[in-house]
Amino acid sequence: MNTYEAAVLGATGMVGQRFISLLENHPWFTVVAVAASPRSAGKPYAEAVDGRWAMSTPVPTAVAPLTVLAVEADLAAIAAEVDVVFCALDMEKDDIRRIEDAYAAAGVAVISNNSAHRWTADVPMIMPEVNPDHAALVDAQRKNHGWSTGLVAVKPNCSIQSYVSVLTALKAFEPTDVAVTSLQAISGAGKTFETWPEMVDNVIPLIGGEEEKSEKEPMKIWGELSGGAVTLATTPGITATCIRVPVSDGHMASVTVRFACTPSREDILAAIATFQNPLAELGLPSAPKQLIHYFEEENRPQTRLDRDRENGMGVSMGRLRQLSEHEWQFVALAHNTVRGAAGGAILMAELLAAKEYIAHRV
Repeated sequence: MNTYEAAVLGATGMVGQRFISLLENHPWFTVVAVAASPRSAGKPYAEAVDGRWAMSTPVPTAVAPLTVLAVEADLAAIAAEVDVVFCALDMEKDDIRRIEDAYAAAGVAVISNNSAHRWTADVPMIMPEVNPDHAALVDAQRKNHGWSTGLVAVKPNCSIQSYVSVLTALKAFEPTDVAVTSLQAISGAGKTFETWPEMVDNVIPLIGGEEEKSEKEPMKIWGELSGGAVTLATTPGITATCIRVPVSDGHMASVTVRFACTPSREDILAAIATFQNPLAELGLPSAPKQLIHYFEEENRPQTRLDRDRENGMGVSMGRLRQLSEHEWQFVALAHNTVRGAAGGAILMAELLAAKEYIAHRV
């Protein structure tokens, strides 16, 4: 496969930096342009992130000297240079929708980490191992807008990555009701302990807007695609509590699920172990070899020990215990800025490229 030329929008922020880091030496996507707000425009990328680079690895040498462009003012120049943009903008949702649509109209595939377009009817919201078939929604989107090569596709919220994966593997047992409490890392707010010292030795029991996303977005992911639209799933009903905890990276979820069926422990663990990953034959570079790993140890998964499983793209599960004939509990963990943000978006881009929705610029 020929390499696609890529830009990162919002490249100086936390998720933008994660995109830059993960795309270093990527076999399919090469970052040739970076863009951010006007206050960063005109600076070399390394200078623009000096003192605020939050990744554990250095700024990639190929990206460090790139001149930061302005997301809107330089749109035409960026669109003429790239096949795909990875969007990590931190702006008002109306502005993000307008900008993403403008890049798509210019013929670019827009792969977005933002929530702005998640409920736009013809925009697919994809967890690649769960609903890869929703990529076909791009055909309706292009017809609706008159786009030939442009598209907008979004990844869902970081808080749902672990438990939606597990519940998908357990769908044969017909989950009816789910209560989830997510313990979410500070990087989900774009922060580090250096920039958010108030979080040291502290827990905040509310993350604004997060609970609604956690409850509703799975319904679109599990929905049925027909006639160029997604009919939302109606079950399982999800109730979420989202709590910010003093952890750098990694969102953990404590999940209680009620099934219509009566699975045994052996049934549940077998379903996890034999989950048929629809990406298995596609050879996507970022896809984990094993999506869900179950820990038999009672004290696992642990955030610091297990968030980087499968290069941060795996989901860890543990503490499976039965509450009643139909009700079970478990704990699940996923890396929020890899699996839940930039990495998940890159995997979605790989899926769309494999399905030939991303075109090379002529």
